[in-house]
Amino acid sequence: MPKSDIEIARAASLKPITEVGERLGIPAEAIMQYGPYKAKIAADFIESRRGQPDGKLILVTAITPTPAGEGKTTTTVGLGDALNRIGKKAMICLREPSLGPCFGLKGGAAGGGYSQVVPMEDINLHFTGDFHAIGVANNLLAALIDNHIYWGNDLGLDTRRVAWRRVDMNDRALRSTVCALGGVANGFSREDGFDITVASEVMAIFCLANDLKDLEERLGKIVIGQTRKREPVHARDLKAPGPMSVLLKDALLPNLVQTLENNSAFIHGGPFANIAHGCNSVIATKTALKLTDYVVTEAGFGADLGAEKFFDIKCRKAGLKPSAAVIVATVRALKMHGGVAKGALGEENVAAVTAGCENLARHVSNVKKFGVPPVVAINRFSGDSEAELEAVRATAEGLGAKAIICTHWADGGAGADELARHVVDLVESGAADFKPLYEDSMPLWQKVETIATELYGAAGVSADDTVRKRFDELQAAGYGHFPVCMAKTQYSLTTDPNLKGAPEGFTVPVREVRVSGGAEFVVAVTGAIMTMPGLPRVPAANSIRLNEAGQIEGLF
Repeated sequence: MPKSDIEIARAASLKPITEVGERLGIPAEAIMQYGPYKAKIAADFIESRRGQPDGKLILVTAITPTPAGEGKTTTTVGLGDALNRIGKKAMICLREPSLGPCFGLKGGAAGGGYSQVVPMEDINLHFTGDFHAIGVANNLLAALIDNHIYWGNDLGLDTRRVAWRRVDMNDRALRSTVCALGGVANGFSREDGFDITVASEVMAIFCLANDLKDLEERLGKIVIGQTRKREPVHARDLKAPGPMSVLLKDALLPNLVQTLENNSAFIHGGPFANIAHGCNSVIATKTALKLTDYVVTEAGFGADLGAEKFFDIKCRKAGLKPSAAVIVATVRALKMHGGVAKGALGEENVAAVTAGCENLARHVSNVKKFGVPPVVAINRFSGDSEAELEAVRATAEGLGAKAIICTHWADGGAGADELARHVVDLVESGAADFKPLYEDSMPLWQKVETIATELYGAAGVSADDTVRKRFDELQAAGYGHFPVCMAKTQYSLTTDPNLKGAPEGFTVPVREVRVSGGAEFVVAVTGAIMTMPGLPRVPAANSIRLNEAGQIEGLF
């Protein structure tokens, strides 16, 4: 019987984190240890590397996700291990898992099988406390807002137009609330609400900031609401950036861990890709590029969300130029896109795989629109037939992209050697000519239309008059040069999570628009997507416990 991910992780022979850092050229005094196997990297060391040349950046993305699973993080880890196996100096950069999915439906995000980052349980839970710091900083600003209103509201904030929301894990009961009930002594009552911590603008700022100074400046630009004259009020007007930065000072330093094969990994920051921008921190990525020749990073969910935001937001803002992209697919997931129910995934069905490959084809085509050469990684399951695998290969090759079968879940880095060699060839070929999908000067509404029609396959975008007016207000207020962060279901190229494959001709409804002044993007909320997910009927939390030996069980 195959070992579970947690059994594999516990059996790993971990190296002291100082030894892992030493192989990257990080001196012991720059490694701030959180126990023997995880650490943060000191700011002065990071600053000392800024003049070094950059390595090559490789993105791992995926087809539209399904309940059958794709294994994007597992592939990221496997590719990083494989690059080191073939003699390249490489490391990986991942997002930190959110506690919401760990206790909810999705589970953890540390990879799987023999392609994991460890210590897996720490990474999937509190880790080094970064998310707690982000949540506290977010809620400190909320407290300062209501405190300012209580003590006279000198800024003239319109309590009907306070835009800043509190954050928590994934408690649907907090989506819409009323705060300050119980009399004037508790403040002035107003409608409020909560988002999940990873959707907070503080998280986005945290992941886009270049250093502590940039972080504080960005925090000051947060638009917390409007006056009755519709003039914006910023966090700096409440003198909030100083104390918020104090809370985030240590969290901003990248977290260093290792893979099961003792290769280095930065795991830092964790915005969702369906409701936020879905990429790990700029600080971690840029530092990794100064330390190694190849950096493998991932962007959340399918390429329509994570990869688009990686290219159009993170790379645009940070000046990054990716050299190649890996699109992860599984035969099982492609069957679901081809119309097969989950219960029949174990049966050979070449026709369904071929039909599902329309989804793969859309993502391959989309990645190419950014000038980044793609390769398809087929994350193989033991039940995949040769005919099914050949159908995937034929689709990819018909689009000018090679498809490579990978077995890294079962074999670790050795199972991704062929993928690693092809990625190196792609990177060193110089074929990449990266460019964002749209120019900064394009109006905000047109940016939304461009993403929807060019990448999703939509016929157009719709919104009511109130939303269109808000787009016009933001354009006139000087936010028109910002990129757009689309909040959309991850389960479909459309806004309907039940529509699989590669639909065309649909309309994308935008129901709300939010400005993230510090993160410097505008969020377009589409369809029925929630910025505070809820727990499923049977949450993963039901199975998580400590056994008699004090070990965690049920975490996956």
